[in-house]
Amino acid sequence: MSNNETSAKPGKPEKAGKAPSKYPVNMTETAFPMRGDLAKREPQWVKQWQEKKVYQRIRKASAGRPKFILHDGPPYANGEIHLGHAVNKILKDMIVKARNMAGFDAQYVPGWDCHGMPIEIQIEKKYGKNLPVAEVQAKARAYANEQIALQKKDFIRLGVLGEWDNPYKTMNFSNEADELRALGKILEKGYVYRGLKPVNWCFDCGSALAEAEVEYQDKRDPAIDVGFPFAEHDKLATAFGLSELPTRHGYIVIWTTTPWTIPANQALNVHPEFEYALVETTRNGEATLLILAKDLVASCLERFGLEGKIIATTTGEKLSLIRFHHPLAK
Repeated sequence: MSNNETSAKPGKPEKAGKAPSKYPVNMTETAFPMRGDLAKREPQWVKQWQEKKVYQRIRKASAGRPKFILHDGPPYANGEIHLGHAVNKILKDMIVKARNMAGFDAQYVPGWDCHGMPIEIQIEKKYGKNLPVAEVQAKARAYANEQIALQKKDFIRLGVLGEWDNPYKTMNFSNEADELRALGKILEKGYVYRGLKPVNWCFDCGSALAEAEVEYQDKRDPAIDVGFPFAEHDKLATAFGLSELPTRHGYIVIWTTTPWTIPANQALNVHPEFEYALVETTRNGEATLLILAKDLVASCLERFGLEGKIIATTTGEKLSLIRFHHPLAK
């Protein structure tokens, strides 16, 4: 046999018309292409899912199963989708699909938030200010529908399955009517009253601002340290690994920048993994115990103008559910 000739592998004749393999490797033969080509194939898959109504078929197959409802906060109907939209929708789609495969009837009804200043500002930019209210509303509805159509196309392209032919929109007249009915019930029950409350106003937009939209200048707030007297001495001794406390006079100390909340204070917070120290000191000539975060003992004693020593430590977890007296109770 000459050097430029090849032979078929023993026991496996070459197929007629097929060029012999250049390399002696047993290649797997599949009914599907070996290359991924996801950029080309994914749009075809998504198109097939829509054409074959895969979501509707899943709903039909899931009828009668236990319900799993994902309450999806709707995106705002303004602008193209971005990476945040993609992460949000894909993660939720994974949950819905996983619940379906786990035996639930997990439906997904997409929706959009269609109200608010951003849409109205876009209308002012395109058509000018001081338009009649009815005209602003009509143009805002049309604009929101345009944005929904754009976002819907991109969400479907992400592979998200849902009831895309019948999404909910906050501007649907039925939704707005239900909101008015709910407000009517609230009024009937007397939950709405007239009072005094400052409302922030934007001179540029000519509209009220939510509190979250207002940025404040930095300012100095009053801060106080408050001692809550010991109430359960035996439990505290156990928590710190002592047979008994050296004195029954002691406080757990908190720090706050909202001293006006102290009268209503009903609970104290400790971190379960942080270390807390039982500090023995003398205050007004009387032996006193203080519970402080171990890392803050030195700075706290300096701020209090006291001297003291750590006699025991514990973790916040062991202080859980131990009661103390309110500082204003006596």
